[in-house]
Amino acid sequence: MNWTGKHVLVTGAGGFIGSHLTERLVELGADVCAFVHYNALGSWGWLDQSVVRDSLQVMAGDVTDRDSVRQAMQGREIVFHLAALIAIPYSYQAPLSYVRTNVEGTLNILQAARDAGVERVLHTSTSEVYGTAQRVPIDEMHPLQGQSPYSASKIGADKMAEAFYRSFGLSVVTVRPFNTFGPRQSERAVIPTIIAQLFAGQAVRLGNLSPTRDLNFVTNTVDGFVLSASTPKANGQTINIGSGNEISIGDLAQLIARLMQKPIHIEGEDARIRPQGSEVERLLANNQLARKLLGWEPRINLEDGLQRTIKWIQENQERYRSHLYAI
Repeated sequence: MNWTGKHVLVTGAGGFIGSHLTERLVELGADVCAFVHYNALGSWGWLDQSVVRDSLQVMAGDVTDRDSVRQAMQGREIVFHLAALIAIPYSYQAPLSYVRTNVEGTLNILQAARDAGVERVLHTSTSEVYGTAQRVPIDEMHPLQGQSPYSASKIGADKMAEAFYRSFGLSVVTVRPFNTFGPRQSERAVIPTIIAQLFAGQAVRLGNLSPTRDLNFVTNTVDGFVLSASTPKANGQTINIGSGNEISIGDLAQLIARLMQKPIHIEGEDARIRPQGSEVERLLANNQLARKLLGWEPRINLEDGLQRTIKWIQENQERYRSHLYAI
């Protein structure tokens, strides 16, 4: 696809992945409307300091508000829907807010896109919808398991996207990223948590060390988003975007310490352990569909991605409160 002049909407554009995707689309020549969450400070999230901020149309609103969604949708041809509540621990405390944002918000996006006649909606899922792997590597036909209110809400959102494709012929692609990491990620995620605590020179406090994750650098994920939106044969598909490799949390912490050339002492902290039955013990992507259908492959490997992330956090340590557990 030639993105030059393409009218694109990105929801969740001020977030971690959303800001990287927005910048990529601007670089490709797209006319981008960045939909950011309204707040009293007027912040655009990570787009506040972005090199592309002057090349954007930015709209503040809320995906749970149908009117602001419809306004943002006008004149758009391609929609990248990333806006969501994503923190798993907070979903234990406020599950209704996850249903409203992730399920009802997605419904608002799909309905507005259908009414506006957009060419394609790219809906963002998550590997958490699979729960603990029943078989590995996990392909797109793996059963879905709601092991947290967050994952349950994303399953609901995925099924709503599927329903609009099947019921109304809306062009929808569901992209299912595995564990994306990189610059700008908050300390709610395990990699920034480990790095920030190591820079602070304190014990690294973690929860369960045995679960494995399939870690994918953010530019790899963005590649998958762009290709999924521009590949005609992806219509109606659900596509895993994962590295095809796994590493345990404990081994990950040791690897990061080695790359940072710092000693590490890991301490368990009960508050960081998920409720029994909710912990996803193993995630490992089967990425063959993405490779065959999209021509996608991860260009940045784990160690290179960690080095880039370490450098960025070192330059932005004031953004992290390593002594607190961020949920």
